[in-house]
Amino acid sequence: MAKRIIMATNNSKPVYKDFQTFYTEAVLPLKKANHASIRLDGKLKGNTRIDCGYFLYQDKKWRVAADTHIVKLDLAFEEFNKGNDPFVIKATRDHKGETLSIKGDPIRNARFYVYSA
Repeated sequence: MAKRIIMATNNSKPVYKDFQTFYTEAVLPLKKANHASIRLDGKLKGNTRIDCGYFLYQDKKWRVAADTHIVKLDLAFEEFNKGNDPFVIKATRDHKGETLSIKGDPIRNARFYVYSA
């Protein structure tokens, strides 16, 4: 019988020091590689349990889901560049965690999926 060799792979995503660094080092290269992408995962619809990366904000680690829409990340980055903090921390629906939302963005169809890690 042949032996099966199982190799461990390190699939951990980097943790960026802040949102701006996450955007410039993770999001911008994706945008440049595929201008037509709507979401970080390149898909048009559907849920995903895949995380694209992590960043620190207000002394907490936040995970960005791969189904987050790039235009929402663009909006948050533009607000930071204007000197504004675009985020508000809210409880998740089940009150077991926290989520980031963009201030003034409608809750329905937010398409911005960032959760406490």
